[in-house]
Amino acid sequence: MDSGSGSATGRHSARTRVLIIDDDERLNALLTEYLGRFGFSVRAVDHPHAGLRALKANPPDLVILDIMLPEMDGLAVCRKVRETSRIPIIMLTARGDVADRIVGLELGADDYLPKPFEPRELVARMQAVLRRGAHEGEEIVRVGSLEVNWTTRSASLNGRALALTTAEFEILGLLVRNRGRVLSRDRIMEAMRGVDWDAYDRSIDVLVSRVRQKLGDDAKRSTFIRTVRGIGYSFTGGGRD
Repeated sequence: MDSGSGSATGRHSARTRVLIIDDDERLNALLTEYLGRFGFSVRAVDHPHAGLRALKANPPDLVILDIMLPEMDGLAVCRKVRETSRIPIIMLTARGDVADRIVGLELGADDYLPKPFEPRELVARMQAVLRRGAHEGEEIVRVGSLEVNWTTRSASLNGRALALTTAEFEILGLLVRNRGRVLSRDRIMEAMRGVDWDAYDRSIDVLVSRVRQKLGDDAKRSTFIRTVRGIGYSFTGGGRD
């Protein structure tokens, strides 16, 4: 891993707490030192059970989670975390292992980064994920039976709270803000990460599928999110197509 220049551009004013769960002790040491230059307070553990204990004892603001772990892989850890928490998770995956990335997103991960990676890209993704979870002002939008609240970063349907991850809320919020407009996958990807995505990435489709499932929406006869073949998605927010 190239440690990069280590410029503190984009340093956080508050000490954002980051938990790294990776059995590569050398990588953990490098990331702990590197992320510290950007104002992050980092704790690194090399075992999944130690990571789960750390999450429970002192919940961080963000988790960096490797998939290849001893005894319990990162996907199982992600699933366990999502049982009780919506804390942002960035998963580290083996290069080219698209299946693991898709499964990770389906389980509730907010982003992923293939190894090996440039640490500055990791910082950019961390900042993008944290921005998505930041306070965006008091604003509530109601569309039929759906309510989206940007103050609490939450949504409800027929008065029932929806258990959305950070990424799921962000994509739903983006579509709601642009109700009636067709958003291309490229436009959604740009807004979701702030960095370029692979043009063949299925991540957006996975996220939309998860949001639809939680909304009880049918992709073929949509109530909320309409698929525009070959382009992207549009929020209709009422009436079936």
